[in-house]
Amino acid sequence: MNNIEQNLHDVRNRIALAAQKCGRSPEEITLLAVSKTKPVEAIAKAIANGQREFGENYVQEGVEKIQHFNHRNDLIWHFIGPLQSNKSRLVAENFAWCHTIDRAKIAQRLNEQRPENMPPLNILIQINISGEESKSGILLEELTNLAATISELPNLALRGLMAIPAPESSVECQIAVFRQLEHAFMELNARYPQVDTLSMGMTDDMEAAITCGSTLVRIGTAIFGARQYRS
Repeated sequence: MNNIEQNLHDVRNRIALAAQKCGRSPEEITLLAVSKTKPVEAIAKAIANGQREFGENYVQEGVEKIQHFNHRNDLIWHFIGPLQSNKSRLVAENFAWCHTIDRAKIAQRLNEQRPENMPPLNILIQINISGEESKSGILLEELTNLAATISELPNLALRGLMAIPAPESSVECQIAVFRQLEHAFMELNARYPQVDTLSMGMTDDMEAAITCGSTLVRIGTAIFGARQYRS
């Protein structure tokens, strides 16, 4: 297993350096450890080294991990994968955040399925910022209507935007794409003051994302090593 302690240290240093270069405080940026396909032992090592927020892409795997660590009340679990209607109840009942909302129907299901005794589910709207046909997410021109729908649902809390841009060869190209999302985020925040989260940036483009105002970076490979898919 990779040295998770050293990897976390290195990633936090990268975040701090990127923030300082653009005049931001590192405290403004949340590190989300993407733990999909990783065993609970790896997550436990990250927890032992101060990591508290984890992202899961697969509903059932994520729920199993949440239940494994349910003796702790200081962990925050984010669902960051595509969400099908038949899995929405498990997300509503187990996760604190969902990053991938791109349809009013899914938002309404989550709202209906969120247990009364839990705080509202934090919602990020996924933007298909590169216009890729294979990617989930809405186009920017659809944002106003979907945000208005979500903001009316009492068991959901609209918190911001998420995107996974197409890979770009240069930092300049990465920044050009992220700037579009930053502007949309600022406009959304002006309309809904509770909007405070811009989830963009992964292992290969986190510096560009931080330059463009990201408040949450989703880092898997740089913390846990290459993904381990079940055969």
